[in-house]
Amino acid sequence: MTQRILSISGLRGVVGDGLDPEFLVNFAAALGTMCDGGTIVLSRDGRATGVMVKHAVMSALLATGCDVVDIDIASTPTCGVLVTELEAAGGLQITASHNPVQWNGLKPFMPAGSVLDEAAGARLLSILESRDFAWKDHAGIGTVRQLEDPGGIHLGRVFKLVDVAPVRQRKLNVVLDCNHGSGGVLGPWLLESLGCEVHVMGRTPDGQFAHTPEPLAQNLGGLCDEVRARGADIGFAQDPDADRLAIVDENGRYIGEELTLALCADFILARTPGPIVVNGSTSRVTADIAEKYGCAFHRSKVGEAHVVAKMNEVGAIIGGEGNGGVIEPRVGFVRDSFAGMAYVLAGLTDRKTTLSAWADSLPQYTIVKDKITCERDKVDQACAALKAKYADAEATEGDGLRLDWPDRWVQVRASNTEPIVRIIAEAPEQSTGEALCAEAKAIVGEAVGG
Repeated sequence: MTQRILSISGLRGVVGDGLDPEFLVNFAAALGTMCDGGTIVLSRDGRATGVMVKHAVMSALLATGCDVVDIDIASTPTCGVLVTELEAAGGLQITASHNPVQWNGLKPFMPAGSVLDEAAGARLLSILESRDFAWKDHAGIGTVRQLEDPGGIHLGRVFKLVDVAPVRQRKLNVVLDCNHGSGGVLGPWLLESLGCEVHVMGRTPDGQFAHTPEPLAQNLGGLCDEVRARGADIGFAQDPDADRLAIVDENGRYIGEELTLALCADFILARTPGPIVVNGSTSRVTADIAEKYGCAFHRSKVGEAHVVAKMNEVGAIIGGEGNGGVIEPRVGFVRDSFAGMAYVLAGLTDRKTTLSAWADSLPQYTIVKDKITCERDKVDQACAALKAKYADAEATEGDGLRLDWPDRWVQVRASNTEPIVRIIAEAPEQSTGEALCAEAKAIVGEAVGG
């Protein structure tokens, strides 16, 4: 089966088996047509196949009259920042995020520097399906230019978030695992500018991943060992396009992606109270933190575009997702590992404490995540089976199914980027969370024949 996933969020596929030059050209031509020949910021995450993809999409953007600003290897949040800085008509990041090395993809941006919302995504897919592209003649072909120091513009926004001087004075010892993704371009620069002693793992952004790229506990043993060996204060891990951030404490303990947003929220809301938005798969620790500071707490559907839409609706000062994605509006409406690192380091400095002590001071839950192969057309029957089994739970539908009890919850939903159903459970005790997740997975598997 051809491995290509197309949605309003963009495109991902296996190079040579779903992601071919012809489809890439058509997708980029649809974006160029939608942007009406305006300026497009183009970047890539460092994967070896990114050069091929870049040339395919650039030809289509130029052929539809777009002027391309080529920033080459850069993070996804940097692309979003440059879209707004240059007042561009849109942006296009070449990335497959956390997917394995054989994958690549395209992530388009709106003029606001955010991923496409539902309306814009539907319009793009409609143009792609119709193949009604706005090809130009020789006089209308677009131009290409490179941009000096795109990372500096991004860092300038991040540095405005925190009081830099005290962080520099503390001279924190940090291990950063870029895993040969685009985080290697900006991450070390950020940390060194904040006065940190930095050891970088996988700095060269060539896509030759040293471990499975999703920043989960089972993939970050090397980072945990390095933190202990170097006596570091903290370890950070980025995914290949550097929009997600996972954290390891000074003991080499993986505290995960879920606490990335929680730590940032704990630091920000204590100083600037205001609404916070997370998606329906994010740990309830963020809700507890919002309650502690008397701040409005909102949940959106899963997906960066849904979080951003809700943030704009309620005027949120911070938002994000439990996959390590912090969205800071003052930098840009896109998940940003660099803003996350700055906030966590500023929090450690302000508290004059260790990361383990800070993390342990937060409300304690165990979140368990699993997945099962499932075609999208079978998701509804999986949800129906779970709802029938757990009739005593409060059910929230519309984004898969979320079932809540006073002390725990479980959610099942189709992935936007892979042919799987994600199963997430959370409870105060690890054994309870693991049991709930395992039971839900078994019910889903029986319902869909997996």
